[in-house]
Amino acid sequence: MGSEHVLRADFAPVAALLADRARAAMLTALLDGRPLAAGELARAAGVGAPTASAHLARLLDGGLVTVVKQGRHRYYRLRGVEVAQLIEALSRISPPVEVRSLRQSRDARRLHEARTCYDHLAGEAGVALFAALVDGGLIEAGGGDAFEVTEKGAERFGALGLDVVALRKARRRFAWQCLDWTERRPHLNGALGAALTARMIELGWFERGTTRRALTVTEKGLAGLADSFGCVLP
Repeated sequence: MGSEHVLRADFAPVAALLADRARAAMLTALLDGRPLAAGELARAAGVGAPTASAHLARLLDGGLVTVVKQGRHRYYRLRGVEVAQLIEALSRISPPVEVRSLRQSRDARRLHEARTCYDHLAGEAGVALFAALVDGGLIEAGGGDAFEVTEKGAERFGALGLDVVALRKARRRFAWQCLDWTERRPHLNGALGAALTARMIELGWFERGTTRRALTVTEKGLAGLADSFGCVLP
């Protein structure tokens, strides 16, 4: 049944939505995980307000984004983690954007070092943390790309305030590896990856910078990562 469904899947309309550079830029900006206003997305895509509205209408109709209303304001966000996974997957097989300025070079470096991939940690910091969790025996392979938390891991995550039992009951997959598009090595995805990233930001281990999606590890974070997970970042 599953293979028959895939064979009948009509992905051409989705591919057409992604084929426009302005819409692709908007979706990439939304990988930050936070809702953005139409004006912010217009600036990210380098288009005017009317053009941005037309693109957003198409993305809404295509089911790639959704609207969050706060009073009189409307904000847009990716419809779900599946859309983020699609964009990341395409990024892995796509050529890099040509860097033409010092600012672009600086932003690219920051994104390589640490960034959010929708709602979980990616970049050099993300793959280093994943490797430390595996090497430290806190998570272990559970079959395919899925991972399970060990007893030692449950204690360590619990000490940070994460409820592993509750996370296992989440509607999304619990813990699995996702190939990082810049590092070509896996980072931690799923409900556990999202909760851990949110908690590390809450603890002040990582801070959001001026570059969208980029995260900066703090001195507190360097110490916390090393003490809690044996993860040493340069």
